[in-house]
Amino acid sequence: MENKFRLDKTAFKASTAKEADNHVAYWRTKSVRERLEAGFYLINQFYGTTNATPLDRTVFTKRKRD
Repeated sequence: MENKFRLDKTAFKASTAKEADNHVAYWRTKSVRERLEAGFYLINQFYGTTNATPLDRTVFTKRKRD
């Protein structure tokens, strides 16, 4: 996955904690695809995975409910 997400250090401004906590207005300006890509990127950063990381299918099991 190419690194198209970069920190723009010029985009920040001083604000109150309440203003800084309001991310909803920013994300509503983004398309659904952009939101999903950003979420996918953050998940990959958290777990240290990439698109090439194989899925570990031994973690989960399936069973029939009674």
